[in-house]
Amino acid sequence: MEQLASAADVSVDTVRFYQSKGLLPPPRREGRVAWYADEHVERLARIRRLQGRGLTLATIRRLLAGELDAADEALVTALAEPSPATETLTVEELAERSGIPLALLQAVEREGLLVPRADGYTTDDVAVAQAGLRLLEHGLPLPELLALAREHHAAMRAVAERAVELFDAHVRRPLRESGLPDEEAAARLVEAFQALLPATTTVVAHHFTRTLLAVAQEHIERVGGPAELAAVREAQ
Repeated sequence: MEQLASAADVSVDTVRFYQSKGLLPPPRREGRVAWYADEHVERLARIRRLQGRGLTLATIRRLLAGELDAADEALVTALAEPSPATETLTVEELAERSGIPLALLQAVEREGLLVPRADGYTTDDVAVAQAGLRLLEHGLPLPELLALAREHHAAMRAVAERAVELFDAHVRRPLRESGLPDEEAAARLVEAFQALLPATTTVVAHHFTRTLLAVAQEHIERVGGPAELAAVREAQ
């Protein structure tokens, strides 16, 4: 194992960790001695390449086991890799950029309400965090905002899971079963996802905005005065 770690330029602890996760095939044993071969060196190199592209160990394990094909690998890589122009931030850097206390961001992160990319946060998250801060500055209580955020997260998670199921059933599976060469199927799968993602987010954001304004108008019509009602109608 020490020779394997040296040849692959990793630590012995790393080799043991990958073994515990089922990422390395078992060695050949002679008595109490375990022997590793070139395939183990190559496997370690591939694991490091895939990790460098942002893939999780769970995804890597499925790729290595043959449960995911080349098209799937291309898609998960596209999901994990940031845009070359995207600056990535740690949660500490996000706190510094947004002006929000680190402890508050960490608490929101633990709740699952602040969702980073695989490689960290981006400058887009700074704007979102600052928008959340403005809600607090206008007098909305933090506990109730967090409760609302949890409800929104649960609803959006359910919608997102359904959207992914539709993509899998009507885009991914037909492409995998089309008989296209692996590289062409992979390219088409990534192209379809990259086209559908902005279209989906635009539809969802527009619908939520319109629904929020409609509910606000309905509320003002019940309890507000003429000036408030006129302001809400103008906002629509």
